[in-house]
Formats: sequence, structure tokens, C-alpha cells
Amino acid sequence: MNPDELLFAETHEWAKVNDEDGAKVATVGISAFAVEQLTDLVYMELPSVGATVEAGKEFGEVESVKAVSPLYSPVTGEIVAVNAGLPDSLETLNSDPYNAGWILKVKLADESSLAKLLDSAAYQKQCAEEG
Repeated sequence: MNPDELLFAETHEWAKVNDEDGAKVATVGISAFAVEQLTDLVYMELPSVGATVEAGKEFGEVESVKAVSPLYSPVTGEIVAVNAGLPDSLETLNSDPYNAGWILKVKLADESSLAKLLDSAAYQKQCAEEG
């Protein structure tokens, strides 16, 4: 996926919305900026397929040698897929955070949460300010 086409939460998660079988499904991951800030990732906790997530609420966590960081959902809906192999190959987040490093897919309950997300330019500005 091209990062310029993604939507971003202020908490560094990204979402790419596609139509799948007549439903809006968001693929969710964490940004390259977040991965760089966390450095050496050692653990990731993922939710189960069928669980529901709410925009702005925690759905899991990622742990680095420096800290444990919560993962927040940028959208509201039902989890329809998780990248089950990701916790065993966290280096994928370093090498390909926007494709192979996706975390979960969420069937949107509604699209209202998308309005709160940043486009790529606004997100890059936020990252530059955070340094």
C-alpha cells in the first residue's frame, strides 16, 4: 500500500478502507514512524477474529525493549481477520509496515470514525512536530 493513500490516527495507527463483498473493510496497521520510535520489537498481542473494536479504544499492544505501547483502533467495527503470523515475525513491521505488516482487518460498523483520521500530509506534519 502507498502510505500517501492511507488515513492515520494521531496515535500512529493507519487504515486503508476497501469494499469487500459489499461491506467497507479497513486494513489496520502501525506507521513506519511508530515502528522507528519503538525500535527493537519483542512482543505483540492481537485480538481475536469476531471481536469488536471501537475507534480510539485499545485493541492490543506492542512491546519493544524500551516500552509497552497500546495499539488503538482507528475505526469501529468487527474484526474479520488478524495477521496471525505477525507476532512471530515482528521484523516485518520494520521492513514492510504498510503491506506485509498489516495487523487486522475490521468490517466497519459505520464510517463516522474515518472523519477523525488524518490524511498523509497532516500525519507527516504531526510526525515532524513530534520529532
